[in-house]
Amino acid sequence: MTHGPLRAHDLLVASRMPQTLDGAPLPDWALAACRRAAPMVVRRAPRGADGAVPAGLRGQARHERLAVLIASDAITRVTSPEMLAAKASALPHDAPFAALRTLRALAPELDALGWAWGPTGGAGFMLASGLPVLRGDSDLDLVVRMACAPSAMQRERLARLLDRTECRVDLQIDTGRGGFALRDWLASPRQTLLKTDLGPRLVADPWNDPA
Repeated sequence: MTHGPLRAHDLLVASRMPQTLDGAPLPDWALAACRRAAPMVVRRAPRGADGAVPAGLRGQARHERLAVLIASDAITRVTSPEMLAAKASALPHDAPFAALRTLRALAPELDALGWAWGPTGGAGFMLASGLPVLRGDSDLDLVVRMACAPSAMQRERLARLLDRTECRVDLQIDTGRGGFALRDWLASPRQTLLKTDLGPRLVADPWNDPA
């Protein structure tokens, strides 16, 4: 499959089994996940040998998580968070999980802000795969693609989104060079933990990090 640049939080399906980072065999739960074509999420990490894509594999239990590498030419489908955002308005008002009800409620406000955005984490995985990974106490994970710092008004609107929700919302900002948690940035705007492909580091300005 020919695909564009892959970004953190994109979900991938591959035609071949992924490889563990240390070359060890995949555990049974991971083999089962691959056989049912469960998507893998792109991680922030350097590419592997021959351009292999760093990804994360998840099972149905909370402790079932594994960092893997996927051969680029084995990727058969890519689902971005932005693609999943388009499904939010079709969710029922009485969706069975608070994370999905919160996603439906926030979608119009996020759309109105004008940035590309989408669900990640359990909600994104469930929308992409149909697999029942959400629980009653699951948070809603979101990513907003934001290449430039928001205005003061936009920042306030984002902050208000986090305060009026049925479940906790973990909103990550993706600058294109890294990502950070909106809550942490609002609490400490002059010292932000920016997650990059080369690891996390504290920066004064996540949009103008000299790297």
